[in-house]
Amino acid sequence: MSLTAGIYRTTITPPYGVELAGLGYYLERTWQHVRDHLTATAFVVHDGTRSVAIIATDLMYMDAEFTQKVRQMVARHTDLQPHAICVSASHSHNTPTAGLIRGAGEQHSDYLHAAAQQTATAAIVAWHRRQPATLHAGKSTLTGFTFNRTRQNGLVDTQVTAFRADDASGRPFAIVANFHAHPTVMMSLGNTHVSRDYPGHLVDLLENTYPNATAMYVQGSCGDVNFLSELWQPDRCLEPGRALAGKTIEALSTARRIDNETVGAAICRPVLPTKRFAKDLVLRENEEGHYRLKTGDTTGWRESLGRVMVNYPDRFPERYGGDLKKAVGALARFAVAWTEDVLPDLETRPETLETEVQAIRLGDAYLVANPAELFSQFSLDVRRAWPHKDLMVVGYANASISYMPDAHDIEHSTYAAAQSPKYAGHFPFVPESGPCLVNGMVEALEKSTQPH
Repeated sequence: MSLTAGIYRTTITPPYGVELAGLGYYLERTWQHVRDHLTATAFVVHDGTRSVAIIATDLMYMDAEFTQKVRQMVARHTDLQPHAICVSASHSHNTPTAGLIRGAGEQHSDYLHAAAQQTATAAIVAWHRRQPATLHAGKSTLTGFTFNRTRQNGLVDTQVTAFRADDASGRPFAIVANFHAHPTVMMSLGNTHVSRDYPGHLVDLLENTYPNATAMYVQGSCGDVNFLSELWQPDRCLEPGRALAGKTIEALSTARRIDNETVGAAICRPVLPTKRFAKDLVLRENEEGHYRLKTGDTTGWRESLGRVMVNYPDRFPERYGGDLKKAVGALARFAVAWTEDVLPDLETRPETLETEVQAIRLGDAYLVANPAELFSQFSLDVRRAWPHKDLMVVGYANASISYMPDAHDIEHSTYAAAQSPKYAGHFPFVPESGPCLVNGMVEALEKSTQPH
């Protein structure tokens, strides 16, 4: 065996007072209880010449600055090159965020500095603890548990993908699992609890099954995918993790050995087209925000601010203890904040967004990473365009551009299409944006196969 591999985990649970991200605007949802500790887990593979690293963190978003800190620290202490280090977030909504999500989770600079150091440490220690390894790749499907939350009978990516590293005696010591569903099923157990959600439950179940192995989960393309709503209940919220563990174990048990013992990595930087916000829309929303903050008027909020600012308007006030005035006040505060941020350069900012996509090659098995909450159509498009079947499609990685909606959602100006650009700090995407990102991912995969 010429390949060596290592895996290591660190803890990134935030100190008291750090806000949890997602769920609603200006909730100041600082954690009250640690249900399970947050982690950063790194898997490193070296082929005798080059090394690659896959890192999974229990954070909601991952921005380019956080990724750069991790990459630079790892590169200083190993032979890993920055372009060969993938840093991804699980997107659990019971974790802090390392990416901008205006009003729905403050980025805590001191915590993120420490979390970046701990994340880099996981990769550095994994690199130093490499051992001779054989790699395996497998897949299965999990059906009947997820649905497309944007339209009836919409597309979902049901593929479960798994990589496994065995030691010289043939025992698994490292597992990387990948699926596609929002990690929000355990929020019913406490929305002020720090939690890895189902990714953590899956990892624990895999490590119980393979007691000599360390497992990690990298999130997939779940911009438009949830687990079934009945599985969010306290008495059923463990079912997704169990079902996914069963399918991951199936994929691992039937995994093929990767005989090509070379690794590779590549980065591409597609320039995504966007569309400038209409100035009259921005001014109108600014005016409404100021009016509602001043008067407390909640009349017609569902048809105005509530139409796209939240996914489920009827349930939104529940997040504020049923206080409609507080709920609408939060939306109004957001409207003022984003409009006053965008107005100064609204007419001069370029109508494009450059971002990063990345490919990691393990022999003839692949991982392709993107910075989006990718809609299922685009995940499936990448699979169709790429001839190798062992492919992990990983979202929430290396940067943060929030949702990448498809043409249907863009046409209907949904939450994903019209609201997420406001909290992510960029102009809305257009129907050509998703295909452009797909082309960038395929290009990165192709580049990863080339000799370095």
